[in-house]
Amino acid sequence: MKLKQILMGLTLSSALLLTNISFAGGEPDTSSSMIGMTAAERVTSTPKGELKNPFTGDEAAIAEGKGLYFSKSCNGCHGGSAGGGMCPPISNEVFVYGSDDDTLFRLITLGSDNLAKAGYFRKGMEGVVGPMPPFGVGMDEDSDPLIDKDEDVWKIIAWLRTQYKGRAERINW
Repeated sequence: MKLKQILMGLTLSSALLLTNISFAGGEPDTSSSMIGMTAAERVTSTPKGELKNPFTGDEAAIAEGKGLYFSKSCNGCHGGSAGGGMCPPISNEVFVYGSDDDTLFRLITLGSDNLAKAGYFRKGMEGVVGPMPPFGVGMDEDSDPLIDKDEDVWKIIAWLRTQYKGRAERINW
């Protein structure tokens, strides 16, 4: 899917949400319908704020997520235990754009530059803030995404949650 189409879909999704026109009768997705699309399709078809990880606490999915984290080279920037490296740690309390499921899914899928274009703003800062590349869409019109299935993004996020080292009262998932 072309990046331009995804961004246009995000714009349409935001406009529909702001004018109270809803998808699927206004009902948010349930866990059973939160998998089965490409990551990019999930982003464009779900209104902002409604993405929720169906794999939170699922031990088998968490184990798969750990494998995906390493096989997709997330550790190259965020470190082997998600404690940071040339990019921010994702095991502490500071999440640059927010730590909720919806924001993390969109950040991994779109990358930080496209997330900002979709109306998201930095909420925090880290000592290292390299740009997050888009893992759910191709880097250009001729390339395929590194992570294409939405369930793979969810499984990575489920594993990341197990690496959290912050205060319990800051958990919002």
